Amino acid sequence: MLFLFSSLPSEAADARQLQEQRLHEALLRLAAGETDAMSVLYENSKTAVFALALSILKNRQDAEDILHDTFVQLYRMADRYDRGGRPLSWILTMTRNLCLMQLRRKSRTEVSAEDLEFPETENPFATAEDRMILQTAIRCLEDDERQIVMLHAVAGLKHREIAEQMHISLPAAVSRYHRALQKLQKHLKEA
Repeated sequence: MLFLFSSLPSEAADARQLQEQRLHEALLRLAAGETDAMSVLYENSKTAVFALALSILKNRQDAEDILHDTFVQLYRMADRYDRGGRPLSWILTMTRNLCLMQLRRKSRTEVSAEDLEFPETENPFATAEDRMILQTAIRCLEDDERQIVMLHAVAGLKHREIAEQMHISLPAAVSRYHRALQKLQKHLKEA
């Protein structure tokens, strides 16, 4: 759901709601011991998990490791899922925590341009232009701006959810998002 410069159309909002429902049901099934629910969890959240990990770690291989670790952690902790919670937010919180632990263990290194290539997505709303904008975002934004853009553009989180995820106020999340968009627009005009 790569909608950076416009609000979510109703089709995208419906798709996000369906995704949340699938994730919720899959987490409940996994907590009940149905291991086949892992494939539903993976298919419905892999892009958002990878994008968040890449935006934090800035290293493709580390992001792929965190993608794997997130789903291992989900398998182990599915019984702790709050039935009234938002499943994607819960999964992304887990991803963020794993990334932060990774950063504490390992010093950050610069990443090459090839490592920043965002993977193809099955998302019908994602176009080649969306992926180009996302790749630009990865390269030219500050860490917090990059994370906000990824959470909004890839995961489809609302600003309120982003604020909760990043432990910042709602006005700060909105302000940083708009600042990031302005930076992107300026960068795209110059390019």
